[in-house]
Amino acid sequence: MLMRNIVSREELRKRMEADIRPYTTISFYRYYSIPNPEEFRDLLYADWQNFEVVGRVYVAKEGINAQIALPSEYFEQFKEALYKIDFLNGIRLNVAIEENQKAFIKLDLKVRNKIVADGIEDPDFNPADRGKYMEADEWNKAMADPNTVFIDMRNHYESEVGRFENAKCPDADTFRDELKFVIDEYNEDKDKRILMYCTGGIRCEKASAWMRYKGFNEVYHLKGGIINYVRQVKEQELENKFKGVNFVFDQRLHERVSDDVLSECHQCGKP
Repeated sequence: MLMRNIVSREELRKRMEADIRPYTTISFYRYYSIPNPEEFRDLLYADWQNFEVVGRVYVAKEGINAQIALPSEYFEQFKEALYKIDFLNGIRLNVAIEENQKAFIKLDLKVRNKIVADGIEDPDFNPADRGKYMEADEWNKAMADPNTVFIDMRNHYESEVGRFENAKCPDADTFRDELKFVIDEYNEDKDKRILMYCTGGIRCEKASAWMRYKGFNEVYHLKGGIINYVRQVKEQELENKFKGVNFVFDQRLHERVSDDVLSECHQCGKP
């Protein structure tokens, strides 16, 4: 079976635009030791052809990171197949806030050194030894605690257009820069409660493990990130404390969470 796409991007885009079926966009990740990521990648590629999956997926020895979309008619079948993989059984699937939008045009399923580039070379570090999860209702209550250190673990251009109230937003271009920043900046706060968040949970989960490894005693992160927070807020009718838009790394570019406009265009100066 051919394990790569041979159709031009232009043709793929035309096909997607002509497809009138509703699509479901989801993301998921899991830090887990995968001895042979190349073999696992090929198994996924072959299986996911059955569900017309498109998107971007990274597989590495430390786990899997997936941002994908598929025709909504196949979603339950896809989930059933995914859950047959032992370490992915029951995994939380973050469904996009704005459903039915076309986020991808093809499937890129790649083997990488890491599912999130972090610059960490320490062989003793285990990204699965994470901090504690926090649900949306707990998160809202914790934000009122003045002794909590509240950190946005995304790049500066992401937090610029949308963020939680009173969050500390590192002026960083990459995740590896953010990891160095939080260790250096908050080294004197190792006994305080640390709360971190990101888009879907994958970056703040690794950051929570790194901070624990570096001696921080009480580290939490938002379960499922902003995507899951917004869904819980809607389902449970909670107060939404996230302002602006949630930056996403696909063709949609963002999902609007609130009507607040927090920044101006760097080129034209308009909101």
